[in-house]
Amino acid sequence: MADPTLTLTRRPDGVATLRLNRPDIHNAFDDVLIGEMTALLKEIAEDASIRLLILASEGKSFSAGADLGWMQRMASYGERENFTDAVALTELMEALDSLPMPVVGRIQGAAMGGGVGLVACCDIAIAVDSAKFSLSEVRLGIIPAAIGPYVLRAIGTRQARRYFLTGERFDAETAKRIGLLHEVVPADQLDAAVDEMVATLLLAGPMATRAAKDLIAAIEGKELDGNLRRDTAARIARTRATPEGKEGIAAFLEKRKPNWVAQ
Repeated sequence: MADPTLTLTRRPDGVATLRLNRPDIHNAFDDVLIGEMTALLKEIAEDASIRLLILASEGKSFSAGADLGWMQRMASYGERENFTDAVALTELMEALDSLPMPVVGRIQGAAMGGGVGLVACCDIAIAVDSAKFSLSEVRLGIIPAAIGPYVLRAIGTRQARRYFLTGERFDAETAKRIGLLHEVVPADQLDAAVDEMVATLLLAGPMATRAAKDLIAAIEGKELDGNLRRDTAARIARTRATPEGKEGIAAFLEKRKPNWVAQ
């Protein structure tokens, strides 16, 4: 029996790891993997026991983007079939981007094309210093449209006007400088860096992290007017009134750990 292309593991503290498991083809994805991953992400989104998700991959590469066999099939499709295929990829990116819990990307190798989209959809992205990146679609005569909104949000318009148009490769330090990555570490320090970030996230209230992530989505790009001010006031009022909010404030005043932190 073949190994699964995706694995999901869980820890008792609510940390889950979703791992791409196609190392022989550099964790490239096709229509089947896209459908399976989207469905699994939707299940994760509904699981209140998962406090945070680590997105990782097996092998040398994080993700090479589109699988060659899939690309060959797409080349024979008409525009309508290609549209259906592309919509499925947009749904995968949105499912990852909109997960209610924090997502930490563990990038142990190269991310190309759609793989860059996966990185951009992580809330926090940590990569090895040897990782390479490329929005290589234009060199194939196509464009990074499905992943475009997520990558553009991460790196900004000015950088997108270079890397979307050239398809050139760039290194991890460049990816950090332009906003795609948060941290770059030597390969032998990757797991320690991810573990440290996970430990930091677990200090926050489980519901507060979800509410904070939802807050970002609610205020991003919005005009700072009376409606937005009222909405943000209502959000902080709701969180203050929750058992978690009351416990967190009480723990701070009493100089003790809140009940969601291991004692």
